[in-house]
Amino acid sequence: MPAAKIAIVQYSLYGHVSKLSEAVAKGIRETGATCDIFQVPELLSEEILEKMHAPPKPDYPIITADKMKEYDGFMFGLSGRYGTFPAQMKSFMDSTGSLWMSGALVGKTAGTFTSVGTQGGGQETVNLSCIPFFAHQGMVFVPLGYKDPKVFNYDEVHGASPYGSGTYAGPDGSRMPTELELSICESHGKHFASITAKLASEE
Repeated sequence: MPAAKIAIVQYSLYGHVSKLSEAVAKGIRETGATCDIFQVPELLSEEILEKMHAPPKPDYPIITADKMKEYDGFMFGLSGRYGTFPAQMKSFMDSTGSLWMSGALVGKTAGTFTSVGTQGGGQETVNLSCIPFFAHQGMVFVPLGYKDPKVFNYDEVHGASPYGSGTYAGPDGSRMPTELELSICESHGKHFASITAKLASEE
């Protein structure tokens, strides 16, 4: 079975999603698949970012719609915004009209992971809000499910749902991903890569 080629497409304002992305990428690469991490363009000005005390952006290349043609599957790293994903990710998704017209993403896999502020902040809904995009593009959504039994863990507060891995940033953004959450992200990456490889080999 040939190795899958997977891209992580993320938006991270305070660094939480970037930490999740690195853990997901680790899991993907452990299967023998290749994995590149991209970020979507920022829409906020430097002045606004400074007032929000946002740290510098990670050194990931900016994704373009055309670049998506090169990959078998995509993991989307999402910051939560009132129970859905941020405008920066929506703007990027809206730029893929030419791929929709040509069917370039049909049959490619898609998965999601997220960082939200609070327990009611969207660990499920942020992931679910991507489903219309995946459906219109003809992509195959690969959820985390309970592939990793640690998702059942009830000993500590943690992110992750059947829809995807994740973390809680806390209302003020001070909580960073825990070892448990990062471990689940790795498992998510492995699972996603294995499904992607199977589907890619059938093309």
